[in-house]
Amino acid sequence: MTTLLLARHGQTDWNLEHRWQGDPPLNDAGRAQAHALAESLDATALDGLYSSDLLRAHETAEIIAARIGLEIHVDARLREIDVGEWTGFTTPELEQRYPAGFERFRSGHAGWEQGENYDQMIARVTTAFLEIAVAHSDDRILVVAHGGVMCSAWLASGRDLADWPGTRNSDVHEITIEDGKIRWVRVVEREGERDDGKPSFFWRV
Repeated sequence: MTTLLLARHGQTDWNLEHRWQGDPPLNDAGRAQAHALAESLDATALDGLYSSDLLRAHETAEIIAARIGLEIHVDARLREIDVGEWTGFTTPELEQRYPAGFERFRSGHAGWEQGENYDQMIARVTTAFLEIAVAHSDDRILVVAHGGVMCSAWLASGRDLADWPGTRNSDVHEITIEDGKIRWVRVVEREGERDDGKPSFFWRV
């Protein structure tokens, strides 16, 4: 059985502004969160470190790697969902520019025309997780990624979206993979400030 600790990246200015996805860097608060996350892992035995290639996740992983001494394996399949033409806009801006698409989003579907849909996101993330598990049988691996990646694990384990606990910047969720099956285990609780207090439900900013 392989254990994956899924860590969401630290805060970015786009998180604070509630802008959709893109590839912004960490802000000062996000770097502080990454350092706190790295410190919280001191007592955790880890056998590997993987990261999304997007800047905010990779920067978080670099801060962690500098403390725990593991090489970062970068995997683009661990990216956040590609929201296409919605990238960089705030929610009020999207409601004005793409009213029909935003109504589709409210009903649980991708509102954007470009980019990728939720099923495509879940498929690539799940494939990445399963390949990591094959390469690291019986190991404990840290994966630094995004809220959508963590929610993909939740859904791939058979859980309902309505019950999704959400995730904030630098939160950690634990899953296990055995015989090709993903099991969601828990939210790993940590002390201290995490972000601006706005949880990210599903594929949102």
